[in-house]
Amino acid sequence: MNTSTNILHSIPVDELTGSIAVPIYQTSTFVQQSPGVHKGFDYARSNNPTRKVLEDLAAKLENGASGFAFASGLAAIDAVVKLLKSGDEILAVDDIYGGAFRLFTQVYEKFGINVRYVDTSDLKQVSAAINPRTKLIWLESPTNPTLKVSDIAGIAEIAKEKHLLLCVDNTFASPVSQQPLNLGADLVIHSATKYLSGHSDLIAGLVITKTKELGAKIKFIQNASGSILGPFDSWLVIRGIETLELRVKQHSLNAQKVAKYLQQHQLVKTVYYPGLTSHANHKVACRQQHYFGGVIAFDLKEDDALLAEKIVSSTGLFKLAESLGGAKSLICLPAEMTHKSIPREKRYSSGVKDSLIRLSVGLEHADDLIQDLEKALQKAYKTSLFTA
Repeated sequence: MNTSTNILHSIPVDELTGSIAVPIYQTSTFVQQSPGVHKGFDYARSNNPTRKVLEDLAAKLENGASGFAFASGLAAIDAVVKLLKSGDEILAVDDIYGGAFRLFTQVYEKFGINVRYVDTSDLKQVSAAINPRTKLIWLESPTNPTLKVSDIAGIAEIAKEKHLLLCVDNTFASPVSQQPLNLGADLVIHSATKYLSGHSDLIAGLVITKTKELGAKIKFIQNASGSILGPFDSWLVIRGIETLELRVKQHSLNAQKVAKYLQQHQLVKTVYYPGLTSHANHKVACRQQHYFGGVIAFDLKEDDALLAEKIVSSTGLFKLAESLGGAKSLICLPAEMTHKSIPREKRYSSGVKDSLIRLSVGLEHADDLIQDLEKALQKAYKTSLFTA
């Protein structure tokens, strides 16, 4: 079956009532026939029927063995890191999400889990950076916010040869565009807050494992740590997934038009979007992604933070806010928002300049979005000239 058909019919009809929509089982506990004898559910932290539908659906979307739903994307990351022990090391993509960087450096390094960063778009650098302590390779592809694309299959071969786990953050691509487990990864995570839910109305995270054995370990961590997704939010994610491919396709079409507009703009220096042939990793993206996604980043010819602030504060349709993947377009300044926790020197080394602007291109008409950006760019530039 085609992807859209497969998604819709992977969501089960309720066996008890015949409900076409998944019921919200808003309960904390379940009545047992006798101690330990029940219908597969005993306490809602351990399992919940609504959450189970989402977890099974996530596993099917990524062609994995098991799926697990968490209270946030960072909670999903946290669960994966808990597979490691003191003395282990993570080799992570250098252009990493600020929240993951904060979790790695300010929480887990205190417990003896070291993290090193490398340009994962270069397989030679990945291979050379591995040492006996390395146990996990951490990818985002595409990355947040410079849309760097890594060769997942190539890195999976390196990981397999070195007996390492490979985890891929697939948030930006989504499973309708890219399936890292099929490319050799061991784990996939999602901030389901973004494209999977698609409406900017919840916080959620997912972990999908390639094997049942690895799934059992994540399940234990989920139950022991307790950072689960509630039934109502699970239901909202399921509802969002029903239209996932339609939305990702339109996000990508809009983003391609906006990226081409920005590429020829006199005030813009570099546009970061895998769908452009000028993108350094365009060929890799063509090979492993069905869609190029709805996120664009660009920096200005003048690396001027104040000018960038004026631009992101001058748009009308693009709302100034963190997050991405919703129906409405968003704009942000990563250096002051999503990546503020990363030291300036490290940010710059991975391409996140003070003037870098990130767009989450929504489902509005692309022409209206382009007009909105043009007005903001011209207004900010004229104000800057007047101030100078």
